[in-house]
Amino acid sequence: MKTKKLTRDKVNIITLGCSKNMVDSEVLSGQLNANGIKVAHESGKLDHNIVVVNTCGFIDKAKEESVNTILEQVELKKEGKLDKVYITGCLSERYRHDLMNEIPEVDAWFGTMELPLILKQFNADYKQELVGERLLATPKHYAYLKISEGCNRTCSFCAIPLMRGNHVSKTIEEVIAEAKKLVSMGVKEIMLIAQELTYYGLDIYKKRALSELLKHLSDVPGLHWIRLHYAYPSKFPLDILDVMRERENICNYLDMPLQHISGNMLKAMKRQMETQEIYDLVAAIRDKVPGICLRSTLITGFPGETRQDVDDLKQFLEDVRLDRVGIFTYSHEENTSAYEFEDNIPAEEKEARAQ
Repeated sequence: MKTKKLTRDKVNIITLGCSKNMVDSEVLSGQLNANGIKVAHESGKLDHNIVVVNTCGFIDKAKEESVNTILEQVELKKEGKLDKVYITGCLSERYRHDLMNEIPEVDAWFGTMELPLILKQFNADYKQELVGERLLATPKHYAYLKISEGCNRTCSFCAIPLMRGNHVSKTIEEVIAEAKKLVSMGVKEIMLIAQELTYYGLDIYKKRALSELLKHLSDVPGLHWIRLHYAYPSKFPLDILDVMRERENICNYLDMPLQHISGNMLKAMKRQMETQEIYDLVAAIRDKVPGICLRSTLITGFPGETRQDVDDLKQFLEDVRLDRVGIFTYSHEENTSAYEFEDNIPAEEKEARAQ
């Protein structure tokens, strides 16, 4: 059964997972639009004939959501409401060959770094001169700006390096050019994102260069607010806090995933920090920038986590009073170093500990 024929293709992009995925979808949208192809983000209408699902493959719940979304779109194709279903993103990068066999109705699968190949499906060209140009899926006053791709950390629970590769920084010039473009589109607030923000520059400048980048960003005319997300705590570069304190348009806000506080868990997770170092870091950050808003994420139910480990985590939260905390239950991910451990804590207990 064929879809009701549109006068030309229209693409709906469905984005799952994190803000990094959203940026990838916005870049794809910008490239398609520049090639004269109509694009929509998360359209609730069936006024399109092609769907691209940008998937997440980070943890079990995200993988389940991605697979369910793919199956929903495949069903629409079977009903004649879609012509093509394309899949990209982290789930596709990680499980492409398995998924191709399981869901043959999908027209093509792409990894996380295959934007030009996606465009070829539409007889579209990758336009290098448009690097940094995006069709925003966020409200027009703010946008995410990805300053690097991939991660060199070896956290035992994390599969991101398997899907995103090693850390690759954009140059300062590239980031500033993209920021200026976003401001010209009406963006007032930029949220800096990366898999690991504080690693920025080590690959291309042979030094941590986030503070230098922030100074240049702060000078961009018309940029009212800059917010920092996903700063790794180990070897945290305190000089970025000096810039934060000195520059009015850099928000007193820091998203810093800590994951745990117990020494046993930090070692098993390969977090490269000890308990007291984390306490000292939080104190140093607050001393440098009084009134800073600190957000973090934590994991419960990691293999071998004891009641004492959980009590240590609770005590830490009582002691430091973080402003925002997201708590996730451990997901046993194949091909991570933690996968060799027995996933010995029942799901119900993981959830109970997260409460």
